[in-house]
Amino acid sequence: MLDTNNYMPCRDGHFPTVDSGEKAAHELRQEQLPLSKVAKAFIHIQAPRLLTSAKPAGSPDRHALSVSGDFPGAVELVTRLYDDFGFDTVDNSPLSESWRSGPGRPAWLAHEDQTREQLAANLAGAQRPGHT
Repeated sequence: MLDTNNYMPCRDGHFPTVDSGEKAAHELRQEQLPLSKVAKAFIHIQAPRLLTSAKPAGSPDRHALSVSGDFPGAVELVTRLYDDFGFDTVDNSPLSESWRSGPGRPAWLAHEDQTREQLAANLAGAQRPGHT
């Protein structure tokens, strides 16, 4: 299951375990759908940009998107989809790390034209929700 939702308390209400940083929203989604293989995908790109930002594999400034998941097969599927659409992938697994690409984090704020290296650095530099 490709989870393309970003947790936004102003829209979704508050989930204390997510707000405190105890769990990522996508971990909760996996718990809600125990028979599914959840992968967080397509969360820091707007749909129209899928058509305008794609570039051939090997382009030095190719846009990258992150994926998070607890199931390697689901992550591999998203990686193939991203490549087919014209994007590189940064694996930000497992789901417990999916908060790194959420709203307000560097990867989400810099969603315009991040290369693989820039996205990896933005994911690594994120501060955990509930921690300052």
